[in-house]
Amino acid sequence: MDHTVVLGTGSCLPDRKLTNADLEKMVDTSDEWITTRTGIRTRRIAGKGEQNYQLASRAAEKALAMAGVEAADIDLLIVATLTPHMMMPSSACFVQAEIGATGAFAFDLNAACSGFLYGLDVADKYITGRPDMKVLLVGSETLSARVNWQDRNTCILFGDGAGAVVLGGERGRGGVLASHLFSDGRLWRLLYMDSPESLNPDLVQESRKGCHLQMTGRDVFKYAVRAMEDAVAGVLAEQKVAVDEIGLMIPHQANIRILNKLMDRLGIPEEKVYINVDKYGNTSAASIPIALDEANRQGLLHRGDKILFCSFGGGFTWGSMLMQW
Repeated sequence: MDHTVVLGTGSCLPDRKLTNADLEKMVDTSDEWITTRTGIRTRRIAGKGEQNYQLASRAAEKALAMAGVEAADIDLLIVATLTPHMMMPSSACFVQAEIGATGAFAFDLNAACSGFLYGLDVADKYITGRPDMKVLLVGSETLSARVNWQDRNTCILFGDGAGAVVLGGERGRGGVLASHLFSDGRLWRLLYMDSPESLNPDLVQESRKGCHLQMTGRDVFKYAVRAMEDAVAGVLAEQKVAVDEIGLMIPHQANIRILNKLMDRLGIPEEKVYINVDKYGNTSAASIPIALDEANRQGLLHRGDKILFCSFGGGFTWGSMLMQW
C-alpha cells in the first residue's frame, strides 16, 4: 500500500527582523515582559516584494528543489493561509502562476493556525486515492498586515513567513499514519478577524472592530493546551504509540507558555520538541512547515522516526497528526 510521504521541504522568511526592543518604541511594553510571557524575541515582517504569494512561492521552489520535482509536474497546489494576497483569486493561483505549476489545480484553505495540518490531511486523502499524484502544500502568512500595531496584547505575538512541502505516494514507508482534526465554531469570539467592511449597508456589522486580529488571550491559552493534549493523546492511542516512541514533536509555534504546559502534560521532554517561536513568533499556518523545514535541514529527522504534529487556531480549529518519516 502506498502512503503519503514528504518528498521535500522549504521555507522563506522576510528579511526584516522586528525585535522586542523595536516594539518598546511602538507600544507600552518591554523586552522582559514579552520574553517572559511569550518566549518571543524577534519576528519577521514582510516588506516590498514579500507579498504572501511571493513568500509562498519561494518556499515552494525550495521544497521542489529538495524533492527533485518540477513545478509543472505538481497535480494539486494548496495554500493554507488566513492572510491571502487577495480575496479572489486565491493565493494558490498566484503561486501557481509564479512558479509555473501549470498542471495543477489550486485552492486556498483557511483553518487559521491549524491550516497546514488540515491541508496535510486533505493532501493525504487525494494521494491515498491516487498515489501517483504530486501535491504541493504551502502554509504562508503576512500577519503584519492584519495586526493592530497599537494593541500590545496581540502585536507582540505575530510574524510573517512561509513553509512548504512536496508530498507524494510511496510504497514501503510509513508516511502519514493518522490524523485527528477538530473544530468548534461556538467559540469564535475568543480569536477572530473581521472581514473588510461590507459594501451592502444591510450587511454591515455594527460590532465590527476592524480587519485585524482580536484575541482573548487567557481563554485561548486554556482551550489551546487542553485541546492539543486531547488531540495528541487520541492519535497516539489510535496508533498504539507511546510518547517515548516519538522522534520529534513539531507543534504550532504560538507561545512558549502554551508549549511548556503541553510538554508537561504529555510528558514529552523538551529535547524532543522543535521550538523556534523565539525567532519568528506566531506565523499561524506557516509555523509548522517552517519548523519542519528547519528540523529537516538540520538533520533532526531520520528515516523511520515517528513525527508528531499538533496545532490550535481560530475557529476554533485544532488537531494532531502522526507521521513516520
